[in-house]
Amino acid sequence: MSDPPSRPPLVIVLGSVVVDHTWRVDDIPQRPTKSTARSYSMGVGGLAANAAIAVARLGGRVAFWGRVGDDANGPVVAAALAAEGIDVTGLRRCPGGRTAVSAVLVDLAGERATISFRGAELDADPAWLPLDRLAEAGALLCDPRWPQAAALALAEARDHGLPSVIDAERSETRILHQLVPLVDHAIFSEPGLQNFAAGARPAEGLHRALAMGTARVAAVTRGENGVLWRAAEETTPRITPAFKVDARNTTGAGDVFHGAYALAIAEGQPPAQAMRFAAAAGALRAEEGVTPDRAMVEALLAG
Repeated sequence: MSDPPSRPPLVIVLGSVVVDHTWRVDDIPQRPTKSTARSYSMGVGGLAANAAIAVARLGGRVAFWGRVGDDANGPVVAAALAAEGIDVTGLRRCPGGRTAVSAVLVDLAGERATISFRGAELDADPAWLPLDRLAEAGALLCDPRWPQAAALALAEARDHGLPSVIDAERSETRILHQLVPLVDHAIFSEPGLQNFAAGARPAEGLHRALAMGTARVAAVTRGENGVLWRAAEETTPRITPAFKVDARNTTGAGDVFHGAYALAIAEGQPPAQAMRFAAAAGALRAEEGVTPDRAMVEALLAG
């Protein structure tokens, strides 16, 4: 595996940030009940925010573009991201807005149940985004939670010749159909791919993604079953196997995968190498719900 560049590339990450309240429980209740949690923690989550933290911990420079409310949670988010070394000058505090929050229950097997509030009165107009910063970046990563901004930034990135990645998580089909044709690397979750290409087998769904625009790579993450992916110039999908770990908290593992993949692309890694790098990072996150650093990922790859 090639060493990262001496000056880390800048990855711009655009999308959602959430204040996560996480309870570890013996079992996730299936009906109304009272129970006691084994532990509780509060931290910053969300598709894009988790990915941004992954980029920072893996040695990249990262700028986060997103929105919070002017409630008590807004400064918490900004401080937590800044503490990771993330540039938060593109994090807008929306007057009258309410920051997104989630309640996450994690059982002893690492399975989770999540209840999310995606925020309110968060201004959707992306006109204020500092798009000139794309000229200095090595990659752009977007999620679909703020589609107006993602569409604008992805189109601008294409004009700059900047590699772009989308975390094609479960979202409205129309939004995925709008954004996927604008990206170079469309990385789906399994529910996201089903939303994008309802009823299609995974390989056919990836084919449709590649056929819709000028994407170089389409992939779907499948947990312990590895990553199914295909390059545009190939006719047969490949599989990047999952790393075997004792997964006890899978929350955010897919987000970390996307952040690691975007950083690898910014570093100039070819897609096959980037997939393996990202798979290692996502697997380590799934062990305890903690985002790994570069040395941990390199050790897993070497082993």
